[in-house]
Amino acid sequence: MSWIYLFLAGCMEIVGVITMKKYSLSGRKIFLLAILLQFMLSFTLLSLAMQEIAMATAYAICTGIGAGGGVLVGIVFYKESKNAKKLLFIALIIVSVIGLKAMS
Repeated sequence: MSWIYLFLAGCMEIVGVITMKKYSLSGRKIFLLAILLQFMLSFTLLSLAMQEIAMATAYAICTGIGAGGGVLVGIVFYKESKNAKKLLFIALIIVSVIGLKAMS
């Protein structure tokens, strides 16, 4: 169950980053409340995952999911730049997350 919590925590980071982008584009204050709630849920899920998964591994995987997912969402939905180097480094993050999971 801890790995599910960890995956969900990373996904909530992605949702939080998407909401930050929406706030930066619109300036609507309701998005600030949503950001707060999303990151609270992310950290709660992360803390649940850390009951069975080592802190360093859990945090690295959670932030890797959030960072990689955030970049992919930016490229796909917000037409942010995509070049070979950027995609290579995102692939390295994803491979590293998979490697940490495999080693745990």
